[in-house]
Amino acid sequence: MPAPVVLTGARVTLSTPGHADVDRIADVCADPAIARWTTVPSPYTRENAVGFVTSVVPDGWASGRVCTWAVRVDDVLLGMISIGDIREHQGEIGYWMAPEARGKGIMSEATALVVDYGFAPAPNGLALRKLVWRALAGNAASAAVARRAGFRWDGIVPGGAEQRGERFDEWRGTLLPQDAGRPAGDWPDVSFVQVPA
Repeated sequence: MPAPVVLTGARVTLSTPGHADVDRIADVCADPAIARWTTVPSPYTRENAVGFVTSVVPDGWASGRVCTWAVRVDDVLLGMISIGDIREHQGEIGYWMAPEARGKGIMSEATALVVDYGFAPAPNGLALRKLVWRALAGNAASAAVARRAGFRWDGIVPGGAEQRGERFDEWRGTLLPQDAGRPAGDWPDVSFVQVPA
């Protein structure tokens, strides 16, 4: 089971979210775009944030099934990123970003750090052999980050995602160690996909 680890890049620091982050997490997760594109509770309350930092995050690290980091720039929490569903040398990447931090390459830098950690051999990494990316169809911002990280486009799975009891079409991608950090060229143009809110 991996112990929580701090990852540091040129701008970002990734560290485990804790009690001091509760109010910030609750504030950011009230953003309509995060509610639209992720599976966080909606409406998102302070109690949800407390449960996240006191149970979800530490339990994930302790079980070895989910590694979660807060994305920080100059000690300000700007997002969250995780490798979840870790089993049989594979995991699933997921992330969200505060509105004011989007479009600045911050999540791409964080993703590169997490991918490197995921594929690094133990004990300095998770020794994964495959990472998967999934997003609700239409989430072009998430797709852009995944593509820059080297994920290859797997396609659309009709009804493949569940969000708050409803089924939605899902985009999927796969990243293997040899492709990490090399933007994939096999993606369709998803930048202008229009999905009803």
